[in-house]
Amino acid sequence: MSLKKGKVVKGLGGLYEVLTEDRSERIVCRAKGVFRHTDLKLLIGDNVEIEQGEIADQTVISKILPRKNQLIRPPLANLDMLFVVVAAAYPSPALSTIDKLIAIAEYNGIEVIPVFTKKDLCESKQYEEIYKKIGYDVFSVSSVTGEGISELESFIEKKLTNGICAAFAGASGVGKSTLLNSLFPDLSLETGDISQKIERGKHTTRHVEIFEVNEKGGSCGFLADTPGFSLLDFVHFDFFTLDDLLPLFKEFSRYTGDCRYSDCTHTKESECAVVQAVARGEVEKSRHECYCELYDILKKKKSYSYIDKADKFTKK
Repeated sequence: MSLKKGKVVKGLGGLYEVLTEDRSERIVCRAKGVFRHTDLKLLIGDNVEIEQGEIADQTVISKILPRKNQLIRPPLANLDMLFVVVAAAYPSPALSTIDKLIAIAEYNGIEVIPVFTKKDLCESKQYEEIYKKIGYDVFSVSSVTGEGISELESFIEKKLTNGICAAFAGASGVGKSTLLNSLFPDLSLETGDISQKIERGKHTTRHVEIFEVNEKGGSCGFLADTPGFSLLDFVHFDFFTLDDLLPLFKEFSRYTGDCRYSDCTHTKESECAVVQAVARGEVEKSRHECYCELYDILKKKKSYSYIDKADKFTKK
């Protein structure tokens, strides 16, 4: 048997597609049986070793190499950048979903870029300013008119070099796949419509898949399309703990040292500098509301461990 290294770029029905380290071939194989008897779950984006036999059935993923990070939702490993995609309208923007995704990315050391879609339906400037003020790069685009697409494309070309891996993630129906098709027409991703009754999208992307990003004939980086979702469950999933929460809302840091009490929770105390900054409009109210929501959940929750595909959990 020969030993090769590569990146898992796709997985369906127990079969995984591995792009070799030199990007010369894609090898379809299964994970070695030993993974079924451990807590380590193979993720798209994993860097792995494969044992390649003389026939296809003898080729298996034998080892998962150390990860820089791993996400539960979207389920990815070794991510460098996360484009948090949200519609400016239809469905109406859920700022709490953006803030939760940003918090998850910040905790995992992943660069965050908010992207507002469907600019042709609604002006998104009021939302853009929330995140620009914090210091994030923010884009507003329309896949219908093409507005903002070239600016985002240029940003991606500059950032996705030397094997950098980025993902587009967001709720169902915000236009992730449509946007990716506008940026990279060769992908030809399936897109869907929005339910007019509930303003919720259909899950046209059903699995995570990583694509190579090529510029002027040379391979540069990787880009992932991910399934949409309707919620981020902080009750049953351990994204991070209460002790981790405060630094993830980085605009709070300039105020936290001015609170009267050292054990301030920064949720509702009258002499809390963060609460006072919200009242003055220096900290966005929606961001503080999300922080308070997460604080309340994480303060009360038990620790859980995800154990299988049937959404079963075990208390730690």
